[in-house]
Amino acid sequence: MNFLALHRHKGRMLTALVATLFLMSFVLIGCGNSGSGGAGTEQQKTQDGSADATSSEGQETRLIKHAMGETPVPANPKRVVVLTNEGTEALLALGIKPVGAVQSWTGNPWYEHIKEQMEGVTPVGLESQVNLEAIAALEPDLIIGNKMRQEKIYPQLSAIAPTVFSDTLRGEWQTNFKLYAEAVNKVQEGEKVLADFERRITEFREKAGDKLSTKVSVVRFMAGKTRLLQKDTFSGVILDQIGFARPDSQNVDAFAEEITKERIPEMDGDILFYFTYETGDGEGTKQEKEWLNDPLFKNLKVVKAGNVHKVDDVIWNTAGGVIAANLFLDDLEKYFLDNK
Repeated sequence: MNFLALHRHKGRMLTALVATLFLMSFVLIGCGNSGSGGAGTEQQKTQDGSADATSSEGQETRLIKHAMGETPVPANPKRVVVLTNEGTEALLALGIKPVGAVQSWTGNPWYEHIKEQMEGVTPVGLESQVNLEAIAALEPDLIIGNKMRQEKIYPQLSAIAPTVFSDTLRGEWQTNFKLYAEAVNKVQEGEKVLADFERRITEFREKAGDKLSTKVSVVRFMAGKTRLLQKDTFSGVILDQIGFARPDSQNVDAFAEEITKERIPEMDGDILFYFTYETGDGEGTKQEKEWLNDPLFKNLKVVKAGNVHKVDDVIWNTAGGVIAANLFLDDLEKYFLDNK
């Protein structure tokens, strides 16, 4: 039995086990939760620093270091399942359509900006609620996930197929992207994707000039919550890469801060972008309207100057991947560079 056949045999066994042990077919993992290796391999370093290997079953593999240890993966995987939204965008940018993916946080089941590229891909639950049975049924030869989201089910995933985990999910997406590119043996293609993005950052910075001193405020509305988004968010990381100024409340090396209405004055800046996470029950939109109509908000200098703009939550925050990053830059160009 060769390397992939062995994993697929394990996957079929796990499918039966999942059906017995998990009547609802889903495993619940808290969003805030915080290796597998292979025996019988002979390793040889490749030019990109990873290791080529041959499994004891004769299947050519590559040894990948990741958040859970080291794992031999197929040299050229053909049936990839991905368990994060940003990982999905990474694969698409590398020219790989996964056979299965966790569905988008909003969308049915995919974000609008990737919907066409994801046609025919099987949803396998959510990042925080992965369907092990659906994954096993796809007989993948590689699973890409995330320690912060799915650490508790890493053993089960590894029993289905070789599994590679990134470590964290915050604003900085490029580290994970590099790991995913290595895992699918697309390092050179990945380097080009990142180089193209860096080129766009440099060109934007040069064209913006003095506009980089503009204090950019970023606010997110959610059901019952309002947050000031700081530098370790998806939008915050890119704004910092470009070199934009931020209001004092947001010029902090942290993720975000939930505020009460008394702190609305801390939203002020030279320009304010806001977006709303809406799941369909109307609660996010309700929070947005309530705060925008508050007298303290209407009294902000940026509001009186008419420089408040609603943007897409998916692109500015939720998707979190390379495709969204480029669409985010498109938005910034519209507001700062296009005849302004």
